[in-house]
Amino acid sequence: MAAKEIGIGLIGMGTVGTGVVKILRERGDTIAARTGLRPVLRQVAVRNLGQMREVALPPEMMTADPQAVIARPDVDIVVELMGGYEPARTLVLKAIESGKHVVTANKAIIALYGQEIFAAAREKGVLVYFEASVGGAIPILAALRESFVANEIRAIFGIVNGTTNYILTRMTEDGMDFGEALAEAVRGGYAEADPTLDLEGIDAAHKLAILASCAFGIPVDMEDVYVEGISEVCPQDISYAREFGYVIKLLAIAKEAGGSIELRVHPTMLSRHHPLASVRETYNAIYVEGDAIGKAMFLGRGAGRMPTASAVVSDIVEAILRSREADFQAERSLYWNRKTIQPMSEVACKFYLRFPIVDQPGVIGKIATVLGSHGISITSVRASLVEMTTNAGHVEMLTHRAGEAAVQQALQEINALPVMRDKSMYLRIEE
Repeated sequence: MAAKEIGIGLIGMGTVGTGVVKILRERGDTIAARTGLRPVLRQVAVRNLGQMREVALPPEMMTADPQAVIARPDVDIVVELMGGYEPARTLVLKAIESGKHVVTANKAIIALYGQEIFAAAREKGVLVYFEASVGGAIPILAALRESFVANEIRAIFGIVNGTTNYILTRMTEDGMDFGEALAEAVRGGYAEADPTLDLEGIDAAHKLAILASCAFGIPVDMEDVYVEGISEVCPQDISYAREFGYVIKLLAIAKEAGGSIELRVHPTMLSRHHPLASVRETYNAIYVEGDAIGKAMFLGRGAGRMPTASAVVSDIVEAILRSREADFQAERSLYWNRKTIQPMSEVACKFYLRFPIVDQPGVIGKIATVLGSHGISITSVRASLVEMTTNAGHVEMLTHRAGEAAVQQALQEINALPVMRDKSMYLRIEE
């Protein structure tokens, strides 16, 4: 018996879209044999019809009008891979309104407009799948929503941006400064021509919002996610971290704390013994703690044509299978929890502090006095002189667990001291 055909409409045929077309062509028979259903590409919408493409499609399959793809009666699933906020959001909502299931790799629209999109999907009785929006080929969202459904998730720590992980790897292993490592990432194709969203942590914050929604069942407003990038990290910080037994990673952290949820993205000093510490280059890894599973880690390529395309096709197949179930329901609510998001000012953790100082008697005492007045206790102190200078130095400190607000207030006071040559530098620590 021939497999039943399911029509696929593709919006966007860039790097990932090309990978999706290749997989559908090369793996169609395998998917049909395994599921009894065959995804068939009906039409593809692209911005430039005249552009030469790696995978050639018949001219009648191509259009510059994404609305035409959505309107086709033989398209059952719309796959949105154009990226960005608009018109992607509008097109996804139009597809839902037209009764089409949707698969997307667009982390930006899911992070910012997820509540609107999922509400529309439930209203129309269709599915929205977005596994490829976080972690490329890593099936973390499916695990959180299905495999770990019996768990109370306690924390997620993620390296979810390959560009920044590559840069920090080069800084750590080759002694490069930030600018050198960024230039190498661009030359190697690991960074966009404008890598701002990656470097400033915004890409990771979008992914964290999606992870938190799936893990903790809470709607996330992006304004509630604390975001800090890696552009201020210097070789000196990398070196000091190594001496103290840490490595520096840009982490996306979602953690339950006192009945609320911490959501933060920032460079983090991570114990070199932690499994995430050894994740190198452009790899992504997501570390999950749950009450039943204990600790688990997912590792894989977080970007790239075929890993991301694989996740997209997996979503297509899952949407096909779910929609054929006799007791099919559009989507159980993603937002089942009433827990609130903790303000960053209320977060508490250990800190690494670095102070560029004028080398004179009593400097460490002055700094320690200010920290103590804010209830910040020191566990380790290291002082050094700046090479080729006579009276310039650095003081580095590790603290016990301290409140974010107290540390920021103390640093503001310390930065105003006449013994400071420049503003202080700090990194949060996770064990």
